[in-house]
Amino acid sequence: MLDISPRFVEGSEPLYLQLYRYFCTEIQGRRLNSGTRLPPVRALSGFLQVSKTTVESAYHQLMAEGYIESRERSGFYVVDVDWDGPVPVPTGKGQQPAKTTYVQTTPSRPSAVPIQYDFHQARVDAEHFPFDRWRKYTNQCMQEENKHVLYYGDRQGEPQLREELARYLGRARGVQATPEQIVIGAGTQVIISLLGFLFGTRGQAVAMEEPGYHGVRTVFSHLGYDVRPIRLTEDGIDVEALSESGARLVYITPSHQDPSGIVMPYAKRLKLLHWANQTGSYIIEDDYDGEFRYHGKPIPSLQGLDTQGRVIYLGTFSKALLPSIRMSYMVLPQALLAVFQEKLADFDQSASRIHQETLALFMKNGDWERHIRKMRTLYRKKHGVLLRCLQEQLGAYIWVKGQDAGLSVTVEVKSESTPQQLTQFAAASGVRVYPTAHKWIHPQENGLPAFQFGFGGQTIEEIEDGIRLLKRAWEPYLQVEGENKNPIQGIG
Repeated sequence: MLDISPRFVEGSEPLYLQLYRYFCTEIQGRRLNSGTRLPPVRALSGFLQVSKTTVESAYHQLMAEGYIESRERSGFYVVDVDWDGPVPVPTGKGQQPAKTTYVQTTPSRPSAVPIQYDFHQARVDAEHFPFDRWRKYTNQCMQEENKHVLYYGDRQGEPQLREELARYLGRARGVQATPEQIVIGAGTQVIISLLGFLFGTRGQAVAMEEPGYHGVRTVFSHLGYDVRPIRLTEDGIDVEALSESGARLVYITPSHQDPSGIVMPYAKRLKLLHWANQTGSYIIEDDYDGEFRYHGKPIPSLQGLDTQGRVIYLGTFSKALLPSIRMSYMVLPQALLAVFQEKLADFDQSASRIHQETLALFMKNGDWERHIRKMRTLYRKKHGVLLRCLQEQLGAYIWVKGQDAGLSVTVEVKSESTPQQLTQFAAASGVRVYPTAHKWIHPQENGLPAFQFGFGGQTIEEIEDGIRLLKRAWEPYLQVEGENKNPIQGIG
């Protein structure tokens, strides 16, 4: 085996990121030459005494950024590249690897240019945030007579916020919840960590959609869970494959599957609930952007259809309000609530008490639902503009999936270039796009390059100009496969 000797620092950042950075440094420093075969996943995980998922996650990130490639039935190899300068590898604690790479994969390309248009799927519209109202309620919380906000709060979250949430979720998403069932946390990954501890970390398995949200997958992996990928069908997770997996816990995004955008229909939801009832399993339903559906009637939450207490409902304020507030929540079934209060009674609340009380006032006075209505109208318009621009500029060369909900659509590109190369071509023209390859545990061998296009954080003019510029960047590398007069479903 190659001399692989990374220095792992416990608690600094996830192990897969440390391993990823180690390989980046070795490749950039020419200590791992082009064409070098990396150790097999199983062998390296045994040698380093880390989980296979840690090694797989590091390799997949390296592939996503163009450092290595996977050869069928052969393994992972350092790509044959010519460097045009050092590649800065992020070193800050907790930073994620950059989404773009400076590896030269073509004989020549333009010098790096500033990014003008960023289609990140999680960006929100900051121009329409109600600063005045939020400031008013924050000031109200911070009056001298409210000294209690300076102390530790309720471990499950502030009672007044949980009361407002229970009322809102019942009205808007059909969720059956009492304030006592709600637990607040500083982001979805914190909530998932709590659930991981609740179910226990010894010998547990969790099923996840393939492809799926890598942020949750990473948390489960680092908690020692055996993450079992379950393929998707045209209407969501394959329930038969889920049943065969043997897992008794599954994480899903049924209202807008990440990254495919599939909206799970009512009949499939009932089938999934039947599986959970028959096997005594639990479903973690992440309704991360369920507030935004642009055509058709909203489908009720899976939890709202559950009569046996098998669904744990997750939600967040990152998409509908602002990501920097770092606030998510879960609704626990009554049976799990008692377990939570027994096992995790000593865990302090992770979300800001001041933000919680501000948000409670924001909801109590009706500003939250007014904001949702305003943003739904705005995002519907941006969503339509993005689809129109994609159709006009790239329609013959792409397939669009997952429109009509959420803050992003997924685009498959008809090209023989890799996702990494297309990402580089776009960045060289000032457009940042985001491939979905890292969301697979087992990447597709022959699939088309796929990207998530977010529209929330850009103006309508930026969406139009960005897609126009992207077409110019990608046009030499696109190809048409037969007749395809209307590749974007739902557009006339």
